[in-house]
Amino acid sequence: MIDILVTNDDGIHAEGIRALAKAMEPLGNVTIMAPDREQSATSHALTLHRPLRVRRISERELSVDGTPTDAVLLGVHAFLKERPALVVSGINHGPNMGNDVLYSGTVAAASEGTFLGIPSIAISLATWGPADFGPPARVARSLVRNLLRRGLPATTCLNVNVPPIPWEEIRGVRVTRLGKRIYRDVIVEKTDPRGKLYYWIGGEEPTWENDDSSDFTAVERGYVSVTPITFELTDYKEIVDLEAKGLSLDESAT
Repeated sequence: MIDILVTNDDGIHAEGIRALAKAMEPLGNVTIMAPDREQSATSHALTLHRPLRVRRISERELSVDGTPTDAVLLGVHAFLKERPALVVSGINHGPNMGNDVLYSGTVAAASEGTFLGIPSIAISLATWGPADFGPPARVARSLVRNLLRRGLPATTCLNVNVPPIPWEEIRGVRVTRLGKRIYRDVIVEKTDPRGKLYYWIGGEEPTWENDDSSDFTAVERGYVSVTPITFELTDYKEIVDLEAKGLSLDESAT
């Protein structure tokens, strides 16, 4: 059987990671390595300025006092006897769609697996409300089994979002693009009991641009959204435009 590394950003005690690990057990040898507490919105952060502590909860379950990216790096390079064939991150309690993938610790953990040459999948339940992780766990097992049969290249990073509806109501799977969120009132300013200002990053619920091919639209219509993600960030059109402008250094600049 293959080795599967399971991680998340909600912390090792989160219900979602338990459901995911159980769903993966029929498919391979599962090792859980995850943050010891919630690390949502940590993106691809690495812990470089202090030592990391790892606690072994059982033979195949470990927690780390760091980020999701730390967990994947430690799992692959220090604690797993064999290099995993797959990294699966989740099940996140909350959506990870559109622009938000750049902030997501769930997606960052999967992308770190891809950076290490391991095909990886991030799975999220698209609600912040009361969660039933049974349907997304079944989705995860079904998708992973299907993908393993077809073969996964090392460059694969898939971002999966599951609508918060019963299994029987899920309409199918759609391969999507990342949607675009519209943010309003992102910063909330308040005053503490001593009269000093403090700030929350938040505000009112964001909305989405209308796009039939987006992950948000697929989930809204009752489909599982599967978005392949690439990490080639170079803007090749801008390369051509900048070269055409003949950029040079201004020797008169002081």
